[in-house]
Amino acid sequence: MGEALIDVVRRTDGSVSDHLGGSPFNVAVGLARLGSEVGLATRVGPDEHGRSLVAHLRAEGVELLGEAEGLARTSTATATLDAEGVASYEFDLDWDLPELPLAAGSTALHTGSLGVTIEPGASTVLRTMAAVRERVLVSYDPNARPKLTPDHGALVRRVEEAVALAHVVKASEEDFEFLYPGTDFREVAARWLQGGTELVVVTRGGDGAWASTSGVRVDLPALPTDVVDTVGAGDAFMSGLLDALRRADLLSVDSLDRLRSLDEPTLRRLALEAATVASITCERAGANPPTRAELEARLAR
Repeated sequence: MGEALIDVVRRTDGSVSDHLGGSPFNVAVGLARLGSEVGLATRVGPDEHGRSLVAHLRAEGVELLGEAEGLARTSTATATLDAEGVASYEFDLDWDLPELPLAAGSTALHTGSLGVTIEPGASTVLRTMAAVRERVLVSYDPNARPKLTPDHGALVRRVEEAVALAHVVKASEEDFEFLYPGTDFREVAARWLQGGTELVVVTRGGDGAWASTSGVRVDLPALPTDVVDTVGAGDAFMSGLLDALRRADLLSVDSLDRLRSLDEPTLRRLALEAATVASITCERAGANPPTRAELEARLAR
């Protein structure tokens, strides 16, 4: 549940290209490519960009939940790449969403990023999280955007409100540095786990990834990656994590006891699969996550 938009990518050589994106959109496509059955509740405008996003979702096998065309215009995010391919963003956003029932048969709800930040749609997403968390596993990725959230205190409160409703949280080390400057991410993650979140995973760029339940922690070194750009890398990691949980029969509220009691090898394997999905995505332009076959081939190596 969340935004679908157009990533306008500006490279150091002066070239500009449009890519379909938006964090929840990317996660949905990533899950579909990995073999998960997934639907997306989103809104776009009645324009060429919106039609492209809808057509791509359908082509990837993502079910559209509700009427997608309902905004005045489709949102855009301009990603400017530095010499290392790392993206910084500027946004032109319009975000709203009607109240939608959970799709029949759902075992999990994922959301985050702008969909939980930009009003009026953010309040709808938060109400949905609160309404369904006793029935389905809820996951959340803050994906903090400093330029969009000048009121730092309000953003921290919003993130903590969403974290309190989520069973699984994935965040980047940059998220923690912005939200809690001067505080080690492990300290914040420990507070989140004490507050009822079952699993916290932190992506750390060149330093790899870190994952923790209340009982076990793992540090995963960075995987060797020939980076083209990092557009969609965090979303690819999220889709890889959710799909790994699904295939381990851990993506439902009925599995929360087993999620709490994960052993270190299992948690490490889950993090490795998610990191591999992100690594493959970084080796390609734009948010272009791998298929199940591509992931299995890389893992086999």
